[in-house]
Amino acid sequence: MDVIMPQLGETVEEGTVAAWHKKEGDKVAIDELLVEIETDKVATEVPSLVAGTLLKILVGEGQTVKVGTKLAIIDSGNGAGAATLEPADRPAEPTQPVKHAAPVAEETRRSKRDARGKPLSPAVRRLVGENGVDTARIQGTGRDGRVKRNDVLSHLQGLRAAPATIRGGSETVPFSALRKRIAEHMVRSKATSAHVLQAIEVDFSGVEAARGALKRAWKEREGGSLTYLPFVAAAVALALPEFPYLNAHVAGDSLTVYKAINLSVAVDLDRGGLVAPVIKNAATMRVPEIARAIAKIAERARTNALKPDDMTEGTYSLTNNGSLGTFITAPVINQPQVAILSIDGVHRRPWVVTDDKGERIEIRPVGILAHSFDHRAVDGAYSGAYLRRVKQILESREWIGEFLG
Repeated sequence: MDVIMPQLGETVEEGTVAAWHKKEGDKVAIDELLVEIETDKVATEVPSLVAGTLLKILVGEGQTVKVGTKLAIIDSGNGAGAATLEPADRPAEPTQPVKHAAPVAEETRRSKRDARGKPLSPAVRRLVGENGVDTARIQGTGRDGRVKRNDVLSHLQGLRAAPATIRGGSETVPFSALRKRIAEHMVRSKATSAHVLQAIEVDFSGVEAARGALKRAWKEREGGSLTYLPFVAAAVALALPEFPYLNAHVAGDSLTVYKAINLSVAVDLDRGGLVAPVIKNAATMRVPEIARAIAKIAERARTNALKPDDMTEGTYSLTNNGSLGTFITAPVINQPQVAILSIDGVHRRPWVVTDDKGERIEIRPVGILAHSFDHRAVDGAYSGAYLRRVKQILESREWIGEFLG
């Protein structure tokens, strides 16, 4: 069987082999960790899909190759991966030269392990060597406490911030590789899509009533908070089938409209970058399932454990800054999608209530949903009607019922 460089996101074209966890001749089991891959957006662990023997490694650690490149061959014992290799089965040429560390901290750069004896990936070794970092001062967040690239970057940001605080003035903070690619992606998106922002106020009283009744039991059972995000995600999944042109990609002069609703959910990597792993088939889930799925992909993203499938097939995006208390955010569309919804802070505010008793002012939990859409795909009336439908669902649905049965 051929081990192939996976697709780790619609716009990702290449990846770097960070570390092989098996060497040639080793036995591998199904789902056993085989190789770590790093891209501009994510680091992920790739397991073996078959049991057998790792016959040949074709792409070494530190090499960057295109998606679809053959990385290795596994002999599964059924004729797949014969002992005699084809001429084409030779180590792939990297798509970009391997960078060499500066002379500083040469001994650290050469070491393949950190101060605690944990292995370091080539990308981390380069970063450590180029900046003379003492890995003993870094708390690793990877598997078994391994130091990951984001750990080193966070450490460097802390070091660079301290001198500026003491002496004043200014400093130059280089972009990390992830920050550079995010910047490129955002600029490309703004240049590609005709961005339009619309926003709507929502009374979250119904959602708040459900959270108030359930959040203590939820935290005891699930170990995390029951936030507004899964409720909004559920409302979006209910509304999008009525507005399918927002659940789509632009393809040349046409719109590819998807039946499945796969929500890309933005996850902040402890302020070291942003990724948007995908919850597949969200329309088939109730709020508890969506909440668990969000917690799971967020944890995998922050521990560099996302799987290749986690980053593909997104059809619509959500970004949530509400926990930071933001009022309104104009999000940038996640290419090649055509829309993204921002969930901002929910605040207690005076709210005009109209019913059969007339009008009165009450204090209600009110938040703003801000929707960026691509004007090439739909017009303002279409997006506005969609926002109104999401609002109606959030304000009128019996949310406690989602957790029963």
